[in-house]
Amino acid sequence: MKTQFKLAAASVTAALLVVSQSFAAPELPVITQELLAPPLMPPQITRKTPAKVVVNLTVEEVEREIAPGTKYTFWTFGGTVPGKMIRVREGDTVELNLQNLPDNKLPHNIDLHAVTGPGGGAAQTLIAPGNEARFTFKALNPGLYVYHCATAPVGMHVANGMYGMILVEPKEGMSKVDKEYYVMQGDFYTTGAYRAPGLQAFDQQKAIDEKPTYVLFNGADGALTGANALTAKTNEKVRMFFGVGGPNITSSFHIIGAIFDKVYFEGGTKFQEQVQTTMVPAGGSAIVEFTPKVPGNLTLVDHSLTRAFNKGAIGLLSVSGPDNYSIYGKGIKKPLPGAKAAVAPAKAPVVPVVAGEQARGKAVYDNTCAVCHQDKGQGVAGVFPPLAKSDYFKERPYEMANIVLHGRTGEIVVNGEHYNGVMPAQELNDEDVAAVINYVSVAMNDGKPVVTPTQVAEMRKAR
Repeated sequence: MKTQFKLAAASVTAALLVVSQSFAAPELPVITQELLAPPLMPPQITRKTPAKVVVNLTVEEVEREIAPGTKYTFWTFGGTVPGKMIRVREGDTVELNLQNLPDNKLPHNIDLHAVTGPGGGAAQTLIAPGNEARFTFKALNPGLYVYHCATAPVGMHVANGMYGMILVEPKEGMSKVDKEYYVMQGDFYTTGAYRAPGLQAFDQQKAIDEKPTYVLFNGADGALTGANALTAKTNEKVRMFFGVGGPNITSSFHIIGAIFDKVYFEGGTKFQEQVQTTMVPAGGSAIVEFTPKVPGNLTLVDHSLTRAFNKGAIGLLSVSGPDNYSIYGKGIKKPLPGAKAAVAPAKAPVVPVVAGEQARGKAVYDNTCAVCHQDKGQGVAGVFPPLAKSDYFKERPYEMANIVLHGRTGEIVVNGEHYNGVMPAQELNDEDVAAVINYVSVAMNDGKPVVTPTQVAEMRKAR
């Protein structure tokens, strides 16, 4: 009997082993995440089954320009602000490998809002320079999520650029679009004023008081302007993954000249349609989709507008394609009855060329002037006068510097065309005013430098 019982028990154990093996989860295919510098995105996911996604991310403390002529020491994930986008599918298992490079000076970690669990991975990844950490998590919830450093003082680490996003695509995938872009807004606190030259230090008190020196897209003044502007063609469907790293400031995200067809608010799976401006909190996100219909520059801004025009929260999407006057007309312009032509003052004296000034002037123009006067200075018919090939500018460059400093209201005649509007005074320092005026003179009017920072300072005092 005992022998028969042992044989029966062995048979049951073997049977249970076979059953358990038949129900064991199949081994997941391993995919190493492709990491690209923002504003680029990893490609859309086409697979229909889960995978193990390996993400190799470095922490890098780097010194680079936060504005033309202004440097700052950023703390980054992967060497960029924001950090590289992580793109996975709902149900994937993510293996995150974090390296704190030996040349760094501080400990760092990562907290991913997509993680279900205490700290989002912060405890598992807290490491000193010269060390690495690894942890895994399952991507349970679809959506667009922020990740950031959670090492104390957390606000300081985030304020220095330690944030990025992870996209968890739903199991059914996302609809096809023509262009995808990755943009994050962040607030930065420097000891010097906006665009003050030289290496700037972090200002803890400004951060505590929530008074940022800069509010920026993708970590630099001008990161999405000029040669770095985003691009699209008319009638292409554009999807933008937008987030706010913070640490403090909420964004009123708006694109001048576009209406969002869909906004997946708070980075989730539900959307609102026909939206003009969407509110995105610090540590939050939104996915916006839209289709440009006419060519020209569409302007990304935080619609808390002094952040855009005085702190740097501005970018451009350059749209190419044929005009469509049935959607966006040329406009009609004519002088008002009794309008008087402007009187030309004396020409400004010749000013010597200053090395590096043209690059600085272009950066100031791209960030401050291109919104209204367009990227090549062509202006907008009936609204904003041209700065390129402008008879007014060529005859009155010194006055143009005054206009930048103090603003102007009333009629102006440029190349025989009448304009009547308001230009507010620009909050630029003397070097930036001189640089942008000289850039317009040289690059857009085939002229020479026409004004110095000293002359700008004298104009400023004259009012």
